[in-house]
Amino acid sequence: MCDHNGSSITRAHAGVDFDADSGGHIIGVRYVASAASRIEHPKPPAIPRDSPIDAQEIKHILDAVAAGDTSASEAFESLGRLPLEKAGDALLDHHRAVRTGFPEVVYGPGKSEAQLAEITERLYERSGVILVTRTDAEGYAAVKSTVPDAQFNELAGIVWADRRPLETPIQGVAVVTAGTADLPVAEEASETARLMGCDVVRIVDVGVAGLHRTLGSLPELREAKVLVVVAGMEGALPSVIGGLVKSPVIAVPTSTGYGASLGGVAALLAMLNSCAAGIAVVNIDNGFGAGAMAAKIVRAIAGRD
Repeated sequence: MCDHNGSSITRAHAGVDFDADSGGHIIGVRYVASAASRIEHPKPPAIPRDSPIDAQEIKHILDAVAAGDTSASEAFESLGRLPLEKAGDALLDHHRAVRTGFPEVVYGPGKSEAQLAEITERLYERSGVILVTRTDAEGYAAVKSTVPDAQFNELAGIVWADRRPLETPIQGVAVVTAGTADLPVAEEASETARLMGCDVVRIVDVGVAGLHRTLGSLPELREAKVLVVVAGMEGALPSVIGGLVKSPVIAVPTSTGYGASLGGVAALLAMLNSCAAGIAVVNIDNGFGAGAMAAKIVRAIAGRD
């Protein structure tokens, strides 16, 4: 079989390790991507760029502080809202990275190709990184037309580009899937966490229908500082893992399943009702939200929040 970037991975009997082209290995039915074996995405060289903000507005705020017309705390709050930029029907928030640690992310559905092209061009000019979720080949082509650095992860439905200075990836994020049908959501979480500065270990196809697979992954599970656990059907895997590890678990219900799964509602309710402590739950199929939360946790632990 092949991974989403086309690298060939040979699978055989459970319990036997096999080398993968990417440098990872198959252990039974799980693929563990180490720091050395994780999928490498080439980054274009950093390009010097000006990132002007609304200098006139900043001067007005500072003059008001100097004159005693506003307090320092009020000025700080006002500066936290700057700058904004009108781009067609969108009002871009170029200051979001200052407030939250990562620039504005673009949700792809519902946007025209022209909107995607303009929005991502403006964001990339100012921040040096873009992340577009839930998009397709047409969306990728639109972004590529104005951001030549753009890359497309088809499995995750994510378009991204990154020309920021390199930083050492933060260890500690593991993304775990119950089944291969959950991989698109898991890959969305992985790509999100990666762009937010994390080195991600992927552990796949360890659902509760074969509990020995979960137990066989315990060393990798227990090494993680935070785990994103993705499951559809009955949604039991986060509860099982939550009872085996000390680290927080972010549970992601997926819409995988038959009729009574109700498009992921059954898994969502099971995860919300888990008796295992230390589990937080995001919305159905929300890999992005889970990846962002995992990145925030490990960045805070590493003192890089």
